[in-house]
Amino acid sequence: MIQTYRQEEAGVVIYVTIREIWLVEIKKVGRDDLPEAVDIMWTTFLKFEAPDYPAEGVEPFKDFIENEDMMLALEVLGAYDEGELKGVIAVDVSADHICCFFVKGEYHRQGIGKKLWEYFLDNSTGKTITVNSSPFAVPFYHDLGFEDTDDEQLTDGMRYTPMRFERI
Repeated sequence: MIQTYRQEEAGVVIYVTIREIWLVEIKKVGRDDLPEAVDIMWTTFLKFEAPDYPAEGVEPFKDFIENEDMMLALEVLGAYDEGELKGVIAVDVSADHICCFFVKGEYHRQGIGKKLWEYFLDNSTGKTITVNSSPFAVPFYHDLGFEDTDDEQLTDGMRYTPMRFERI
């Protein structure tokens, strides 16, 4: 959260901006927390992604995230603040491919997604990391250093831009 205060002294107006610092703990999401992680993925998808998708693209995404065996096969990391799960990243580590990356809407633009990314990057070894970004997330991935590898695609109703990140 960012708060700006206006203060006037001796005819000079000063604006002070204070940014609340999040002490976010990043850790692996276990089987017990997986339903909460899936809920974050689904509710965030519905709010920010689904409006850009044709109807036939929404159901396959839901089927994917609700497949417990599939989700357990991924490396799912969560960002926790005072015990609350605020964001998740799910990666197929064998392919260095980000499958899902979501932060609850009320915590967007507060650095949680960046912390998840930095933790993953610091704890992985792949030289190239890929993602099929939704239209909504393309600017976020660009900010992280990803580059488009092709134009936007449409497959089974899912809109995405193939992207990659190359370690320096």
